[in-house]
Amino acid sequence: MKISKKFKIAIGSVLAFSTLLFVVLVVHIATAKPIVIDNASLQISRIDFKEPLDSIKAKEIHRNLKKIPGVKTDRINIETGALVFFHDLKVADSKTIYDKLMAMGNYKAERYIVSNELASKQVCPVMNEDSFSYKFSRGIQRIFN
Repeated sequence: MKISKKFKIAIGSVLAFSTLLFVVLVVHIATAKPIVIDNASLQISRIDFKEPLDSIKAKEIHRNLKKIPGVKTDRINIETGALVFFHDLKVADSKTIYDKLMAMGNYKAERYIVSNELASKQVCPVMNEDSFSYKFSRGIQRIFN
C-alpha cells in the first residue's frame, strides 16, 4: 500500500506539533514555582443565603459588607445565594463579619463552615488527587525537584 507524500507530511506535522506541545507542558510543570504572596492575614469566607436574592438585594448586601472593617472584596452569586468575601484576620474574623452583616439587615443566611475533611486536605478541595492530571503533574515535579 502506497501512502501519498502529502499524507505523510500531514501526519508528521501533527506528530511533531503534538510532541512540541507535550514538551512545553512538561517544561512548564517542571519550572513552575508556587507563587509566594505575603497575605498571611488574608482569608476567604462564605455566607449562604437561604432567601432568594435579586440584584437590588445583592447591591444592598455589598454596600453593607463594605461598611464592615476588614472586608477587602466580595462576590455574590445570585443564582446560588452564595456570598464569598476576602477579609483581613488582623481586623475581623468571619464570625464577627457575619454577625455585623446580619445586624445591618434582616437576612436569612448562615455561615459556611469548612468540614474537617476538607480543612485537612493538602491540595485545593476542587482538585481530585486520584485524577490523571494531578498524578502526572506531581510525577513531573518529583522528577525535576
